[in-house]
Amino acid sequence: MRKTKIICTLGPATEKTETLRQLIDKGADVFRLNMSHATHEWVRNIVPRIRALAEAAGRPVALLLDTQGPAIRTGDLKTNLHLEPGDLVEFTLRGAKSKERYSVDVNYDGFAADVSVGDTILVDNGLIKLVVLAKGRNRVLCKALTSAVLTSRRHINLPGVRVRLPSLTPKDLADVSLGAELGADFIALSFVREKSDIEELRKLLSQKKSKAQIVAKIEDQLAVRSIDKMIESADVIMVARGDLGIECPMEELPIIQRRIVKHCIRQGKPVVVATQLLESMITNPLPTRAEITDVANAVFEQADALMLSAETTLGRYPIDCVEVLHRVAMRIERSGGAGYAKDALLENVRQKTVASAVMLADSLPDSKLAVFTLRGRMARYTSNLRPERAPIFAFTPSEEVYRQLTLYWGIFPVRIDFTGDADETIASAEKFLRRNKLAVRGNRMVIVSDVTMGRAMIDSIQLRVLK
Repeated sequence: MRKTKIICTLGPATEKTETLRQLIDKGADVFRLNMSHATHEWVRNIVPRIRALAEAAGRPVALLLDTQGPAIRTGDLKTNLHLEPGDLVEFTLRGAKSKERYSVDVNYDGFAADVSVGDTILVDNGLIKLVVLAKGRNRVLCKALTSAVLTSRRHINLPGVRVRLPSLTPKDLADVSLGAELGADFIALSFVREKSDIEELRKLLSQKKSKAQIVAKIEDQLAVRSIDKMIESADVIMVARGDLGIECPMEELPIIQRRIVKHCIRQGKPVVVATQLLESMITNPLPTRAEITDVANAVFEQADALMLSAETTLGRYPIDCVEVLHRVAMRIERSGGAGYAKDALLENVRQKTVASAVMLADSLPDSKLAVFTLRGRMARYTSNLRPERAPIFAFTPSEEVYRQLTLYWGIFPVRIDFTGDADETIASAEKFLRRNKLAVRGNRMVIVSDVTMGRAMIDSIQLRVLK
């Protein structure tokens, strides 16, 4: 069983029902809806189809709604700007007139106030590099450092600059409301900068009565410097290597990724590695050897999930991309992992109980970990300890927990009803495992559950042998 989970971003290449069915059959665990491009009408159409296909396949598939966030972009241009090193470019605000040969408007009114002379400005995913020479109340004069063509509505990055945009724009608020209405399992917060950004989204989700978990996308230097606070506040962390690779020196990116994964596992939070995993497969049927190595490294580091973006939104080979991730993950998982979980923090009795169960399961050949959980907490603790051998079967009566657990490393979620009789519930779980050939007679089951005795809830570990 594959332990590393696969997230697929949906788009024109994957929106058809048959393609969605194939992605689920090949092992996609989570579908991402990118609100930078998706319309509300499109989301309302595709969500019920995904739910129906997942139910027909008999496996959970979670939905991740990804907000656009406070993006800074250039405005519309009548003609493209062909820039050479040394050319002067003026960024104007609110349609201010420019006397420069090259100028373009910016959609952020605070742009001139936030940047300083000497700052670097990166446009269009870093393809265009400029330096600030001077600024006024509603204009910023820059010098081009690279040869490039500037077209309309290009994304702007300001490395190291504290931008005073709101963490949730009016568009984001409308998109989050849609996600809450449709029962999204995860909401991703783009360009998260500080702990208060996450708290603001959590308050909004509470008001909407949504139980969606918050994914904090780490995309700039400010978030990297506050990574421990981000991990503490969010439910899931995403290493969003697209903007992060622009905002930070490229040679630092692998180190940042490894440090974030290590810190997440230590603090007990799931972590997603995203962007350009199989970029060449947008147009080619096979990945490069470098891409295979990149994927293998993320699997070896034991990230919870790997995310495909353009590969499955616009690419020619979306199904093949999922198959490649599956094959590489299966092989690398058999060779062992980085072992970051040995430093996982055990801060409460429940975590220590789960750690004992994992140690017991790892010491027994052909053992299975069976976790019975109402809210998913015990299952998440088990996943975070990265059991070396035993697969984790998480049994829950909650449909929401059933779907959300599909993002977590090593967990195979199963939805069953819990009866008042613990032995009866466990027998039902054993029957499921045997019926689906996930366990056979003689296998040892290390059971983690809570037992109600009077008014007290007692965490327990049991060892059973399948008969």
